Amino acid sequence: MNMLVSWNITRACNLKCEHCYRDAGKVAPGELSFEEGKSLLRDLKSLNFRILIFSGGEPLLRPDLFELIKFAKSLGLISVLGTNGTLIDASCAEKLKAAGLKRAGISLDSVDSKIHDKFRVCAGAWEKAVAGIKNCRKAGLEVQLHTTVTKKNISEVLKITDFAADLGACAHHIFFLVPTGRGRKIDSVMCAPQEYEALLHKIMEKQNSVSLELKPVCAPHFLRIARQKKIKLRFEKGCLAGISYACILPDGEVHPCPYLPLALGNVKKEGFVKIWQESEVFHKLRRADLGGKCGRCEFKPICSGCRAAAFYQSGGDYLAEDLNCSYEPKMQADFKSTAV
Repeated sequence: MNMLVSWNITRACNLKCEHCYRDAGKVAPGELSFEEGKSLLRDLKSLNFRILIFSGGEPLLRPDLFELIKFAKSLGLISVLGTNGTLIDASCAEKLKAAGLKRAGISLDSVDSKIHDKFRVCAGAWEKAVAGIKNCRKAGLEVQLHTTVTKKNISEVLKITDFAADLGACAHHIFFLVPTGRGRKIDSVMCAPQEYEALLHKIMEKQNSVSLELKPVCAPHFLRIARQKKIKLRFEKGCLAGISYACILPDGEVHPCPYLPLALGNVKKEGFVKIWQESEVFHKLRRADLGGKCGRCEFKPICSGCRAAAFYQSGGDYLAEDLNCSYEPKMQADFKSTAV
């Protein structure tokens, strides 16, 4: 299982997206310096982390991004980018490629520019994002599309998959909204569990007919559906929070994932190695002593439910059951965890 970290390298952003989990806009006080960032990357390497996601805010607003990518590559880390794509002109794409970026993850929430622009609160955002995708492909960069699912666009998710394929993307990652940050203000457009279940079935069936990789995010029960449908995937585990994944905030605070706001320490004070190895929250997530139906589910070894969703649904218990999953467990004690 690949170990990966998402580092929100800045809170600055050129958009004001309705769902932003980091409530991005302005630079956060005390954002990690270049040298502090290099120290963090050395820690990641020492712990055998393999993939580093440079995210934000909008990571392209951080002036030393290209140097950070170069340094990560020198350590043997694989760098990917989480961006709204609007700032990637041809020159930027070429600089990202030259610095050693492996893949750019670019957000696109609709095939309709008006829907995307409204969600991103910026006229022209769709057109610029699509141009960014094309510029990355011309520069020889892999691209994956990111889509956040709400009631407003759930009916067109697979159309976006087809559009991603037409653009030459290698993957389409489909994010199921967790109401954190500004996302709390739009929880009314979250889909119901039955809607999520139906969409996950469609996504898994779609995987059999497209070459690009499809991955639901914050909906780990997709692995249960893949198992039920006997669909082969490369993924071994649904929710990775605290197991093989963590998030570093702009100021160095460590969270289990971008959507689970539990402060476990700060890399400026304790260092990431100590936090990763000693945090009690991380240990509890790894033990997976889950409550409710997640705790007794036969698919727990490969799913574990979305811990961020459970946190918000329960009012603060990150080990509670995930109510976004409509499945009722059969309590098969002999279930074994294997990749699906």
